[in-house]
Amino acid sequence: MKSEYDLSKMKSRKNPYASQLKKPVTMRLSEDVIDYFKAMAKESDIPYQTLINLYLRDCLKKHRKLDVSWHSSL
Repeated sequence: MKSEYDLSKMKSRKNPYASQLKKPVTMRLSEDVIDYFKAMAKESDIPYQTLINLYLRDCLKKHRKLDVSWHSSL
């Protein structure tokens, strides 16, 4: 770094894009689900993990709820 740069007087501030950063997570997905998104990724030339994120973001924005009520077969 050049000696003429004096950053000691510079004011710090929070990163305005920090809330948009992605967080790495580990998920267990069914093989057919991964194959589905990989096929879509190949067609659209978008990475499959990005497609999964886009789909989940769409669910978030539309407040979609999954019906997980299991019906007993008694």
